Amino acid sequence: MKIKEVIVVEGKNDSNVLKNFFDCDTIITNGTSLNEFTIKLIKSVNNVRGVIILTDPDSPGDYIRTTLNNKIPNLKHAYILKEDGRTSKKVGIEHASKEVLEKALNNIITYSDIQGNITMSDMFYLGLSGKENSSENRIKLSKFFNIGKANSKTLLKRINMLGLTLEDLKEVLYE
Repeated sequence: MKIKEVIVVEGKNDSNVLKNFFDCDTIITNGTSLNEFTIKLIKSVNNVRGVIILTDPDSPGDYIRTTLNNKIPNLKHAYILKEDGRTSKKVGIEHASKEVLEKALNNIITYSDIQGNITMSDMFYLGLSGKENSSENRIKLSKFFNIGKANSKTLLKRINMLGLTLEDLKEVLYE
């Protein structure tokens, strides 16, 4: 599978796995130590070829994704679930199967400049926060919209960045 965009990953092992599975180019952030050169490189490449952020499904990966998204407009995002990139001791892109990575790269999202208006009260009303089955409901939405597993605050931010409405969420939750 040929990938036109350049994929941003955290480490050399992530890059090697992707290059073994796909015809692609990568930029390595070297973990959370994002420097100005790397950010400028990603910004320049994004203007020419487009960039897909594919970081590990953990806190450092979320930090990198958020930092880049705040500094560079129109980035594309691909997510894997934590359980799809896990060994007994570690979690990361490098541990995901080709099928999992292919699915993530085929379900890319771009966050909208048009922000949604879902509130934390809506999250509670929909059973996404503060209820016994809130975690399961958040996972259901995360999988459906391919936005990565998240706690209620992070999910709220991602839902609003996608410009989703209450009706969109109800359709998925109550189908």
